Amino acid sequence: MRLQESRLCCTLAFPILAGSLALGCGREAIATTDALPVKRVVIYRNGVAYFERSGHIDTDEVRFKMKQNEVGDFLATLAVMERGGSSVRAAAFPIKVDDDDSPRAQGDDTSPPLPPPKPRERTEDEKKGLETVVLSLDGRAHDLQVGYVAESPVWRPSYRLVVHTDGDAELQAWGIVENLSGEDWKNVRLSLIAGAPLAFQAQLGVPVIPPRPIVTDEGEVIAAVPHGETTLQQEGSAPAPPPSAVLDEPAAEREADKPAPATSMGRPKGSRRQMKSAAGAPASAPAAEPSGSLGAEGVSTDSVANLGGAGAISSPRSLRSLAAVAVEGGATRYDLPLPVTIPDRSATMVMLLSHQVPGEALFLFAPDEGVPDSVSHPFRVARFTNGGGGALERGPIAVFEKGAFLGQGMVDPLPAGATATVPFALERSIAVDQDRKSDEVGGRVAKIENSILTIERDRVTQTKYRVRNGGDTPAKLLVKHPRIVGARLFAPPKGTEDNVGTGSALVPAAVAAHATAELVVDERVTGRQIADWFSVVADNAVRAFIADAKSNHDVVLKLTTGWTLRNDIVKKRGERDKLELETRKLAQATEETRRNLRAIERNKTADTLRQKLTARLAETSAHLDDLNRKTVELDSQLAELEVRWSEAIRDIDFVIPAATGAT
Repeated sequence: MRLQESRLCCTLAFPILAGSLALGCGREAIATTDALPVKRVVIYRNGVAYFERSGHIDTDEVRFKMKQNEVGDFLATLAVMERGGSSVRAAAFPIKVDDDDSPRAQGDDTSPPLPPPKPRERTEDEKKGLETVVLSLDGRAHDLQVGYVAESPVWRPSYRLVVHTDGDAELQAWGIVENLSGEDWKNVRLSLIAGAPLAFQAQLGVPVIPPRPIVTDEGEVIAAVPHGETTLQQEGSAPAPPPSAVLDEPAAEREADKPAPATSMGRPKGSRRQMKSAAGAPASAPAAEPSGSLGAEGVSTDSVANLGGAGAISSPRSLRSLAAVAVEGGATRYDLPLPVTIPDRSATMVMLLSHQVPGEALFLFAPDEGVPDSVSHPFRVARFTNGGGGALERGPIAVFEKGAFLGQGMVDPLPAGATATVPFALERSIAVDQDRKSDEVGGRVAKIENSILTIERDRVTQTKYRVRNGGDTPAKLLVKHPRIVGARLFAPPKGTEDNVGTGSALVPAAVAAHATAELVVDERVTGRQIADWFSVVADNAVRAFIADAKSNHDVVLKLTTGWTLRNDIVKKRGERDKLELETRKLAQATEETRRNLRAIERNKTADTLRQKLTARLAETSAHLDDLNRKTVELDSQLAELEVRWSEAIRDIDFVIPAATGAT
């Protein structure tokens, strides 16, 4: 698919054919009233929407018709916002009661049987499964607003990304909205929330009579009555907060209806009107622009982008047609500045944002079980940073570059400022293989307690990636390296992204055309172990501790004194080992000479040899005695040094925190 330009083009909104959404001509509205038209809809990502109706009422009541299973939600989230006139007195609604459950119907053994009730003719609303909730007013002149939450299809995001060669890209976000409410939304203010607040199904319209303890005529309590508890007021307890004020001044409403100037990023600035709502639905929205609106087909009458020719993709001409982006309560909110009309059983796709972001197309080596060849070949990916000020929801994304369609991928939930790396194809001209090796290195003093030395050592695991580029152009690659639990990256390559949440690191690599490059990822896990004071590892660790200017001064002095004794002990032990080895060899030679003498003891012709062997035996025996004397002297010296050594380290008590971070 070739395009004449590499810029996105769009209209603010366009309708989607309603045939696939039709649920039958007899489908009834979720909740409706002829007295108050829908003025505002806020749609969430959890199957509910906040509806706001408003208008002038000259009667003493307002009747809402709704499906039976919606009565509970309507009552649980109903919020009444009056702009003038008298107040609301009550909200009346029918309840379903099974006549067979009434006391008269049940009777007792002595009561005469009751005749069966006559069947009652069902009304048209009952045949359609509708109930009526009546909002009673105590006057006849009302400027009334009513808000409530009802079930609604989730809105779904869809993205477009055009990648340029200069390190940036154009990102568009669209929202697909489906109206299955049973009535048309005519010129409503529409807001989309990138979040899913807790919204449960309420059953306030169903009578609940809990069981109670039974007391006999004699006063005997068969079931115990629970006892009550009383909490006394505490000093400094805060009084109950006053009810939230509702902005209902006509002047404020007129101010909110003024056109809002657009910023360079397409976010209108201006007054935002706060209105109290049920179920915590955010109620602030940018004012609708008086000039220009969406027609019945959901297409902007003055904000259609310049198509610029067949197949061209360009940015929207009017940035004021984009949604205002705000973050409220941790959730991203998109407020469309122009009224929208969405007929029942139809859908509309509206543009939420369009702006430039840092982005590029490159390669990602991330083996996936669902794509067997990804074990040796990288994916082609689009990479961009969400700089729009709000979070992006999970949704499909279409990627373009140099006027061509590259592919599609899925964007995971992306907070503001985060970077997405979205695979859309497999690149077979680049091959990757890897190998891994482990070793143990280093030695640091960690603890000295009860004359026991504990040191820290690093378990090093190095993974080597070899990247072979068989293409004609240089390749920029990211390697998704699975991180070892509890390990840290040691001297990672510049630009490495250590993603703690995903348990992986993105390590960059560059390889020239028809060339091979190597990438080494070094991970280290620090562990503690008891060490022999006289081992090489202990000697290196203690010497490093003594030489470190940051080490504890008192411990350094004690170790310096003790380490002189320790070195003398090591030296003496070395000398003793040499004496022991020489003594063993000499003892073997002496024993061999004795065997030779016994062999020629009765040979009268071997007098000369006998004399020679006898002299040698006397010489070796004398030397052996000298070696034994020196060994005894060394053992005595070693015993004295070891006593002094034990005294030198006996009162050293030192502990450092476990090592963290790169070393």
